[in-house]
Amino acid sequence: MVQLKNKTTQQFKEVKLGFSWTTLFFGFFPALFRGDIAWFFVILIANSCTMGFAQLIFAFIYNRIYINKLLSRGFVPANKTSKQLLIQKGIIAQ
Repeated sequence: MVQLKNKTTQQFKEVKLGFSWTTLFFGFFPALFRGDIAWFFVILIANSCTMGFAQLIFAFIYNRIYINKLLSRGFVPANKTSKQLLIQKGIIAQ
């Protein structure tokens, strides 16, 4: 779990790193509940076209996609531990 903080709004988000069990079990709903509408539709359509197989693929990659989206919107690691974890996973550079 990493903590991210938006530099301008001071909003905090806590995001899990790695495999997304919620995406595996609930498909496109985690993206919807996070307000990630674009990826909600991508996962929904991919699952429709692959009879749910895409759900397994997205379980491996969705958390990374969501973290990258937050980072592009002005979020930064909120503490040294979160920064170190993001560096270890190759999401951000030192």
